[in-house]
Amino acid sequence: MSDALIQQSIARLVPEGSRVLDLGCGDGALLDLLQRERGCSGYGIELDDVNVHACVRRGVNVIQLNLDEGLTMFGDQSFDVVLQIDTLQHLRNAEVMLRETARVGRLGIVAFPNFAHWPNRLSVLRGRMPVTRRLPYQWYDTPNIRVGTHADFADLAGKNSLRVLDAFGLQEGQEVRFLPNLRAGTAVFKFERG
Repeated sequence: MSDALIQQSIARLVPEGSRVLDLGCGDGALLDLLQRERGCSGYGIELDDVNVHACVRRGVNVIQLNLDEGLTMFGDQSFDVVLQIDTLQHLRNAEVMLRETARVGRLGIVAFPNFAHWPNRLSVLRGRMPVTRRLPYQWYDTPNIRVGTHADFADLAGKNSLRVLDAFGLQEGQEVRFLPNLRAGTAVFKFERG
């Protein structure tokens, strides 16, 4: 998520001074923001070489690791907050990584494209897969291997005994709390183990 407004919305969910693990941290921009503005510390996990180098240039601690291999290197409750921002939809075993997020962190925060957003629904009704600013790829070249909705994640959290502390959508940098499954391009959840 490169949009500064989205990063600010996510950053507000992270308690000041938290020890953070950012899964799929990209170029480290969010972790850098959390360090500078919220006094956080921690690590990013990233696989892509270019993004790992970008993290290092930013001064963000980064570990190069394939998330599909799990988080066994981290003990229970090793971090105050574990972030999965635009990561969950790329993982082969998203449910396992969700449980790992809850195991490794006291709090988990996930954000992902909400495929139930009304423009996406309209595209499907027209017989086409959605291509939007939030989902800029064609069906044949998308890095997303999962499609999920705000409502789907709420169900998955319940199935995995996660207690949702906050849930909303984001649309054009604004929080959407009324009908987020329909009105928001991004789903956001803050949770802990139940």
